[in-house]
Amino acid sequence: MEAIRFIVHYGLHFAFPIFIAFRWGGENWKKCLLILWLTMLVDLDHLLATPMFDPCRCSIGFHPLHSSWAIAVYVLFLLHPKLRWWGIGLLLHMLTDAQDCLWIQKDCL
Repeated sequence: MEAIRFIVHYGLHFAFPIFIAFRWGGENWKKCLLILWLTMLVDLDHLLATPMFDPCRCSIGFHPLHSSWAIAVYVLFLLHPKLRWWGIGLLLHMLTDAQDCLWIQKDCL
């Protein structure tokens, strides 16, 4: 089951953005894809945690850039055309991590 969780999680982080960028990015789909992939840098906030990685810890609500306040800012990014793809990428990241939290509840309790 852990292998499936890994494939789903990283598939949503790296493969699904290819579909999104290609489908809705138009002629700039490569730039959109790069932005979507760059939003994975939001995980740098994991460096602040001790231990840095815990397979049974839900990122949402634990790490600063995964907090409800940060997510509210990412939603606001959708309103600004120059920040929209950043907002899409960051929200996709949060949704991916949120679905991972469901796996954690099932596997780690």
